[in-house]
Amino acid sequence: MANHLFDFFRARLPEPNRTFLETEAGQRISYGDLFARSARMANALVALGVKPGDRVAVQAEKSPAFVDLYLGCVRAGAAFLPLNTAYTPAEIEYFLGDAEPALFVCDPAKRAALEPIARAKRVPEVATLGADEKGSFADKCAGASDKFADIARGAGDIAAILYTSGTTGRSKGAMLTHANLRSNAEVLTDCWRFTAKDVLIHALPVYHTHGLFVATNVILTAGAAMIFLPKFDADLILKLFQRATSMMGVPTFYTRLLRHKGLTKEAARGMRLFVSGSAPLLAETHREWQAKTGHAILERYGMTETGMNTSNPYDGERIAGTVGFPLPGVEIRVADPESGKLLPPETIGMLEVKGPNVFTGYWRMPEKTKAEFRADGFFITGDLGKIDAKGYVHIVGRGKDLIISGGFNVYPKEVESEIDALPGVVESAVIGVPHADFGEGVTAVVVKQGAAKLTEAEVLAALSQRLAKFKLPKRVIFVPDLPRNTMGKVQKNALREQYGKLYQ
Repeated sequence: MANHLFDFFRARLPEPNRTFLETEAGQRISYGDLFARSARMANALVALGVKPGDRVAVQAEKSPAFVDLYLGCVRAGAAFLPLNTAYTPAEIEYFLGDAEPALFVCDPAKRAALEPIARAKRVPEVATLGADEKGSFADKCAGASDKFADIARGAGDIAAILYTSGTTGRSKGAMLTHANLRSNAEVLTDCWRFTAKDVLIHALPVYHTHGLFVATNVILTAGAAMIFLPKFDADLILKLFQRATSMMGVPTFYTRLLRHKGLTKEAARGMRLFVSGSAPLLAETHREWQAKTGHAILERYGMTETGMNTSNPYDGERIAGTVGFPLPGVEIRVADPESGKLLPPETIGMLEVKGPNVFTGYWRMPEKTKAEFRADGFFITGDLGKIDAKGYVHIVGRGKDLIISGGFNVYPKEVESEIDALPGVVESAVIGVPHADFGEGVTAVVVKQGAAKLTEAEVLAALSQRLAKFKLPKRVIFVPDLPRNTMGKVQKNALREQYGKLYQ
């Protein structure tokens, strides 16, 4: 049996000396280099005791070595488990306890804080890897062979586990197979017309589906190149338009570039494709971008559990406010959230999806997995939407209270629990409010105890010690009490309506 995903990449390998990746600092990695570097990673993993099926948890800064490690895990038959670099030690403790990885790789600067947690959770090995590609794991790789006999893995074997949030309980690990990642990469490469001539501006994080399994896998599939940036920098990106062909970004990229005086049709003349995802793109942003650059942003729709589901067409009308058509091989339908009855076009209901891109289930949560799938195999996305008469899919909201801010999932109950534990707080409700930069701004509505002197700054300071930055509220609003229905349930819809223009 072959290694399903890596053999797919290997079969599409261009000339070994072709550029795969280059950095802002001038580092160039060819496809030949990539295969040698990932082999060293795989050999180091095996030397540290990682076996097929084991999890490798990684909380490391973006670097070319991060991509090598991902591919090294694939080649060694392990499940790659990337963790947001903003997660606090308290959050990391949960992930390590739940996933039980054979190895935890972290930033050298965080080792002192995280190694005791990893040891307490009985993680066998802890190693380090920095943005400068230095650390104990890098040292282990330096002495390893650049040849590796890839471990046999089938289409249904787990290639990665990505943790995602829900509206109840803690984060859930979505198990993505070799076939899930391969099918999505192949379809997107074809639909978005990527070839070996493409150069992608990559300014996305790599612990997230968008940056790792969409952007990177598409480049590998096309045999193309990417300019690998540590973070978004509008000045630099505008300069890179002169030698790149494409960019994948979140709405924040586009709103910030629109504020840059250097953004003109001439500046964007050499680019062929701008893709946006991970959060809703305002129709106004879409129209303004087209007017300023002559390019229509291609918006698509995906989830951690499914990869990409839909895309506006490469050829054809890219309609602002829609996420386009189902990708080839993917089925999308709209159903009544309660009964599951299928609904006709133009009717809002729950979006359900089925296809080779859809994950196999949540890590060690068989009951939760069963609850999220229909009997005929359709996954219940939790997103409310409709399919119009032309076949375009529209996302109109979420049936759950999940917030997507800057492309990251924020689970309200987790933030509320931290706020409610603060002295002087009676209760809180956390909601997502439309925000031009972040899609949704996390917003906390708080009821204080009678004489409490608690301030917005104090709440945010306390939360910053417990929660990742992307989960922190943009605003904390104090109210006498929260709106409730006759059953006593907090009416978050009323709060979203009341504060809907807070960030405008």
